Amino acid sequence: MSMTKYFEDADTDFFFIFHENCILVKTQMNAGGLADELPDADIYRKCIEHQLAKDWFTEPQNRYAALSFEDPQLLPAGYIWVPLRSLFAAEHPAAPLAARAAGIINWRLSVRFCSFCGGPLSDHKYETARKCTLCGHEFYPSISPCIIVLVKKEDKMLLARHLQRNSNVYTCLAGYMEPGERIEECVEREVFEETGIKVKNIRYTKSQAWPFPDQLMIGCKAEYQSGEIRVQQSEIQEARWFSSDELPAIPPPGSLAWELITGKI
Repeated sequence: MSMTKYFEDADTDFFFIFHENCILVKTQMNAGGLADELPDADIYRKCIEHQLAKDWFTEPQNRYAALSFEDPQLLPAGYIWVPLRSLFAAEHPAAPLAARAAGIINWRLSVRFCSFCGGPLSDHKYETARKCTLCGHEFYPSISPCIIVLVKKEDKMLLARHLQRNSNVYTCLAGYMEPGERIEECVEREVFEETGIKVKNIRYTKSQAWPFPDQLMIGCKAEYQSGEIRVQQSEIQEARWFSSDELPAIPPPGSLAWELITGKI
C-alpha cells in the first residue's frame, strides 16, 4: 500500500487531523457524547495551505487522509480536540483507520532521515514505506508489541499505579516484549519484575492497536501462583488486590485495560 501527499475529494472518506494524542472533531455532540463528524476536505486543505501541518499523507487505497497539526491553539471555527481514544470508546466507524493513520503519522514524524547515510527520505512509490533518496535503503513503520495482563487471585485482581504515566489510576500490568520472548514468557517476566508475583495459566484474550505512539497491545489473563507484592520502585508506585465491587479509579472506556478490568472480555 502506497502513501502520497495528494488526495482527491471524491476518493477520500475520512480526514484525520491529529495533535499529539488528540484528534479534531466538530463541537456538536451526539447522544453518546462524541462528535460524529470529522473535518472535511476543505478544512484539511486549509491546514496545509496555511502551513499548519507538520506532516501529511494520504492512503488512497484506504480512502483517508491524515495530518499532524502544528499549533493546537489555531483551531478551525466549530472544532475541538478530543482524545483519540474517544473514538475507540464510542466504536466510531472510523476508529480502526484513525488508529492506523495515527500510528503512521507518528512514525513519519520520527523517521525523516536515513540511519545508514543520513540522506533525506521520500515516500515509497508502491508500499507503506519511506526510501532514502541517496542510498536507496527502505524503512517501514515499526510496531512495538506489548503485553497487558489481568492477574486474578480467587475473586480479586491485581492492579497497579504506575510511576511515570497515568499515576492517578490503577490499571493492569503491562510491558514491552523483548527479543526472543514468547508472549507467555513476557507476561511471567513483567508481572514478576513489577510486583514480585509469579503467575500461571496464562491465556490470550484480545489485541488492540494502540498508536501512542506505536504499540500493539496483546491482552492476556493469568492466575496467581505464588509470592507477595513487592513493587519495582522504578516503575510502580503501588500495587494491590481489588475485588470487582471495590474498584479504584481505572482507565476509561476505549482501552484494553478497561475491558479486562470490567470483565468485558
